[in-house]
Amino acid sequence: MIGQDCDADGRPVFPPVGLDESRIDKIQQELLAACQLIQPPSFPALSVEQVEGRHLIVLQAPGGMHRPYKAPASVTAKHKTWHYYIRRYGSTVESKGADGQELLSLTANVPWDDRLTQQARVEDLSRTLMLDYLREVGSALADDAAAMPLEALGRQMNVVGGSTEAPWPKNVGLLFFNEAPDRFFPYTQIDVVWFPEGAGGDRFEEKIFKGPLARMTREALGYIQRNFLTETVQKHPDRAEATRVWNFPYVAIEEALVNAVYHRAYEEREPIEVRISWEELVILSFPGPDRSIRLEDFEAGRAVSRRYRNRRIGEFLKELDLTEGRSTGVPKILKAMAANGSPAPLFETDDDRAAYVIRLPVHPLARVDEGAATEVTPEVTPEVTPEVTPEVTPEVGRLAAAMRQGDELSRQALQDALALKDAEHFRKTYLLPALVSGVVEMTLPDTPRSSKQRYRLTAQGLLWLGRTREGG
Repeated sequence: MIGQDCDADGRPVFPPVGLDESRIDKIQQELLAACQLIQPPSFPALSVEQVEGRHLIVLQAPGGMHRPYKAPASVTAKHKTWHYYIRRYGSTVESKGADGQELLSLTANVPWDDRLTQQARVEDLSRTLMLDYLREVGSALADDAAAMPLEALGRQMNVVGGSTEAPWPKNVGLLFFNEAPDRFFPYTQIDVVWFPEGAGGDRFEEKIFKGPLARMTREALGYIQRNFLTETVQKHPDRAEATRVWNFPYVAIEEALVNAVYHRAYEEREPIEVRISWEELVILSFPGPDRSIRLEDFEAGRAVSRRYRNRRIGEFLKELDLTEGRSTGVPKILKAMAANGSPAPLFETDDDRAAYVIRLPVHPLARVDEGAATEVTPEVTPEVTPEVTPEVTPEVGRLAAAMRQGDELSRQALQDALALKDAEHFRKTYLLPALVSGVVEMTLPDTPRSSKQRYRLTAQGLLWLGRTREGG
C-alpha cells in the first residue's frame, strides 16, 4: 500500500500520510516500468482508494500463471543481474541453495485452483453469487460491480484469466461462483452418512450437499448441527451446577470439515464424506496432508504446513470467516474437544498420503450402546439426560406432536392439523420457532418459498418427541 505509514510494530498509522493527487499518474508509470523488469513480466492489480480523505495506491500481487519470477538485484543499475527472492521471516532475501531448488519445485506448475478452466466460459460465472460474496465480505467493489461487464468483474476478483481475446474462468471462480461446480469438477460434494446401527450395520441414511463451495459447506454444517448434535446434562447431588457436554463439539466439526474443503484435491473424483454413528464422527477426504507435515505434529497440535494445496480457495474461505488460513485448524479442533471434555481426536493417513481421516470420538457421557438404541431415542443412564437446545416451546411441541416419523407435510397441511386459521400467527409462533430449534426441517432448504416445499421432523425432533411420549 503506497501512501500508508506504519509504526515501529508494523501497524498502520491513521490518518494515513496519503499521496498528492498530482503524483498518482507518475507513480503508476514508475510501477509499470519496474514491473516490466520482472522476468517474465508480472503486473499486480492496482487501485486508487481514499481513506479518511487521503489518496492511497493499493497493490495486490496474486500468484501468476508463469511462476517463479526473477527480479533485478538493483532496479537502477546499468548492468542488471536477476535473482529469485523469497520471504524469510520479515525480510525479502535471495533464494539460494536448497531454498532455491524447493522454490523451483513448488512453483513449476500453476496451482490447480488458480488454473484456467478451458471447458467453461466466463458466462458460467454467476454475477449474483459474485455480488453476494462482495457484499458479505464488505468489499468496496460491491458498489460498482453490478454495472461492470462480467469479464471485468471477474478479472478484478482474479477469477478470470487469459488474454483479452480469449478469457477463461479460473477453477476457483467456478467453485465459488457457479451454481453447479460439479458439472466441471465431478464429485464436488459433501456426503453426510448416518449409521443408526453403527458402521457395520445394515441401515444408513445419506444426504448429499452440492453447489457453490461456501454454501455447500455451510449447509452441510447446519444439517449436522440440527440433526446430530445433542447436549447432555448430568446433575450432581452434591452441588447445584450440572455438567453440560455435547456429544460432538460444533467448533471441532466446523474446523475439521472446512479443513477438508480447503485441502482436498478437486481433480480427484472422490467426495468429502462425513460418517456419523453413536460412537464417533469421521471426516474423510482425499488426498492426505502434505508430506511436509508429520502426523505426530498433527496429534500434538503443531501442524504447520510449508505449502498450501489450494491457496486461492483458502483466500476466499478466509474472507468468508470460514477459516483463518494460518495452520490454526488442528489446534482449534484439539482445544474444542478438550474444552468439551471429549476424548482426543484421531488423525489418520497412509504412507502415500492418499487419504486423510479425522475421527472425533463421542463424549463418554453421551455414549449410547448401539445394541440398545431404539428407532427414536437412545437409552441413557438415569442421571444423564439429553436436552434439546434451544428450549422447545409449547407451540413447537404441539407442532411436533402433530407429525409422525416419515411425514413430509406442506405448511397448509400442518396448519390444518393444528386447526389454526391465521397463517401469519402459525408461521411466526409455530413454524419458524420449530425450524430455528432444529425440531423441524425443510425438504427444500435451498428454495424456502418453493410451492413444493414440505416439512418433516429432524432426528433431534424425533428424539425430543420420543422422550416426551415416554415421560407423558
